[in-house]
Amino acid sequence: MTNVAVFVDVQNVYYTTRDGFNRRFDYNAFWRKIDNSYNILCANAYAIASNNEKQRQFHHILRGIGFQVKLKPYIQRSDGTAKGDWDVGITLDVIEAAANNEVDEIILLSGDGDFDLLAERVIEKYGKVFTVYSVESLTAQSLISKASYYHAIEDDLLL
Repeated sequence: MTNVAVFVDVQNVYYTTRDGFNRRFDYNAFWRKIDNSYNILCANAYAIASNNEKQRQFHHILRGIGFQVKLKPYIQRSDGTAKGDWDVGITLDVIEAAANNEVDEIILLSGDGDFDLLAERVIEKYGKVFTVYSVESLTAQSLISKASYYHAIEDDLLL
């Protein structure tokens, strides 16, 4: 079996499945799908810390599925804008996984075009397969074109 490292941009997946389908992503269905096809060496889900009980329960569910949940505080700026972005953290962890000789493939769940350079680097420098899952209509074309494989999130991965 192919050894894989999985990285989930939870905020991106939440907003794109909500905006694209008015539905939620089915993390259990996704886990079953990859667990049947791959040897999962690591699976990280990047989310925003919250005092909201439903959010905390969701993080607990992700852990129960098998994800390591990495949390970052939600920053409310004085001008009213907010920051809760994991792009740099995800990038660092992906590069570290790509440098691991045991990892054959990187799977990223995100449609964020900022990750197109990451896909390119992982493929060219580390010789790894880079697979992306996202909502196609809300995904940067540059990310789709740079990925080794692209899988659109559809009904089988939605609640």
